[in-house]
Amino acid sequence: MDAITLLRAQHDEVEDLFEEYESAESRTSRRAIFNRLADAIAAHATIEEKLFYPAVCLSEVEDLLKEAAEGHLAARRILADLLDLQPPDGNFDAKVKVLQEQLSHHAEEEEDELFPIVRVSLSRPALEALGEAMGQMFEELMKGTPRDRVRDETDHAAQLN
Repeated sequence: MDAITLLRAQHDEVEDLFEEYESAESRTSRRAIFNRLADAIAAHATIEEKLFYPAVCLSEVEDLLKEAAEGHLAARRILADLLDLQPPDGNFDAKVKVLQEQLSHHAEEEEDELFPIVRVSLSRPALEALGEAMGQMFEELMKGTPRDRVRDETDHAAQLN
């Protein structure tokens, strides 16, 4: 699977988890879904920042990449707040909704603005090799609990190179 296809699939998976969270009826199931969501978001941001963004850092997308890195930072800050709350907290659901809106905007910008430029700028074999490396890193990250590192990653946006 090429890198862009992988990232689009992960965007869809995160959106599905938000929908699953919204429809969950018990606090216990909401927390379990949130934990899966937090892990998926943390791992996704990591593979983008460590592999995808550096590989596609072309002058014509530099501003988009900087904005994307700042979007990840904002999402991590919301996640860090949520990790310190419990679903019965009156602000938990509201913060989850803000996170969903922020990530939806982030994914839309990547898919509509960044990915088309990258698709024509990198060769198919390069995108496939990058996608394979990203998929492997994601799987490794998901063997643990990537959300546990989020609190330590809220000081500044990731460097692009």
